Amino acid sequence: MITWMQKHKKWLIITIWISTITFIGAGFVGWGAYTYGDKASAIAKVGSIEISASEFQKAYSDLYNQYAQIFKGNFDKEKAKTFGIDKQALKRLIDQALILNLAKEYDISVSDEELAQTIASLPYFQKNGKFDKETYKQILSQNNLKIKDFEENMRKELTIAKTLHLLPVKASPNEARIADTLFNIADKIKYKLLSSDDIKVSISQKELKSFWEMNKERFKTDVAYVIQYTIQKPLHKNYNEKEIEEYYNDNKTHFRAKDGKILPLQDAKQKVIAELDAKETKKAALRSYIDFKKGKTNVTHKTTISASKNQFGDAILDKVRHLSPGSPYLKPVPYNDGYLIIKLVSVIPAKIKSFKEAKDEVLPLYLAQKKKEKLLELAKSSVKTFKGVTSDFVTLKESNKLTALQPKMAKKFLDELFQKQTKEGYIIIDDENIVLYDILEQKLLTNAYKQSAKMIGKIKQNLFDENLIKTLRSRYNIEIFYKGL
Repeated sequence: MITWMQKHKKWLIITIWISTITFIGAGFVGWGAYTYGDKASAIAKVGSIEISASEFQKAYSDLYNQYAQIFKGNFDKEKAKTFGIDKQALKRLIDQALILNLAKEYDISVSDEELAQTIASLPYFQKNGKFDKETYKQILSQNNLKIKDFEENMRKELTIAKTLHLLPVKASPNEARIADTLFNIADKIKYKLLSSDDIKVSISQKELKSFWEMNKERFKTDVAYVIQYTIQKPLHKNYNEKEIEEYYNDNKTHFRAKDGKILPLQDAKQKVIAELDAKETKKAALRSYIDFKKGKTNVTHKTTISASKNQFGDAILDKVRHLSPGSPYLKPVPYNDGYLIIKLVSVIPAKIKSFKEAKDEVLPLYLAQKKKEKLLELAKSSVKTFKGVTSDFVTLKESNKLTALQPKMAKKFLDELFQKQTKEGYIIIDDENIVLYDILEQKLLTNAYKQSAKMIGKIKQNLFDENLIKTLRSRYNIEIFYKGL
């Protein structure tokens, strides 16, 4: 395979320049450590390498958490299904396994010495600038990782990195010069910012209602949930010294100082009592849950919650959404240091709001739409006659010279301007801003940019990696046993 790639490298590079898709998994190393489980639980097989269910679960979990961060916690299993996270996770693992097959076929491996050097170089395993074995063990233990599993996963990642580095794709001098030329084109321009803030819109009730009619599916009430609930308040009990000592001895690893060392009982005592209280509170909540299901709970409350009216928080509302008439009870969930136990009584479906109910929501959208339309009309009618600011000669990388625009606007404006084929026109920055332009003069500078070769090399490497994966997919057999796809 290596010989084939070297022989056809020219063809591959031509192919990647035709392609415009950046390789999604551009960095194979850095996908995280995976736990490789029993081969009997394989969910896929790529060439001679099996992908275990535990690997898949870890990859899925990592992706899920990334999306949850992007959506700031407003992410659930339904959204994960919509985004096809299971497919994305499996694709990552398959692509990884393809590279490992290539490495295995050509005896590319990572020695024990290389592995040890890499691990020793990681700063979080060091103490006073040197690798510390105890710190290494402690950190892995705190993250529920076995040394053997961690080192096996690290070896695989290093093997992948070593394999990919066999065929580095770099920018040629001519390609770097072409990029330099792009960065050296300089334009002197006249430009003017048009903003929706300058647009006046008269409100027509007839047009406003017509706008609502065309968009009324966007204006619905929230789905509401009628629930019955009870709260288990946090318990605070008195424990004798024997109970405290026994719990401490059984759970010492829970009580650590900032440096990771286990606290002595005297220093950990209040934390031990807090955990004992939490344990007792949870037991009481489970008993309350059973009584609640049997109808033996006397103290219950009833309320209606929705996305816009919810005293319990988004996390609990999300759990309520998953209840149903056939399964209406929610097991105890943490709430205000205690627990909340819920029964779904009924669901009130969303309905389209009347014009009167939706008017306050419709008005800003209507105004934004009308301003957008009028702003575009103004831009089209002003191109030939506008009076604006005249710039110095500016290149693609000199957006800071356009002082009449905010930095982000200036950058987007120049990015688009240098792709335009017309001497004058307008560029839409966003729904509220348009920049008019007229190119007055143009010249070619002779600056050299160090970033050019690096930028071109990175683009070529990413596209080369993508085509390498396509080639390997046709070389190694892929079997998928996972039924979720």
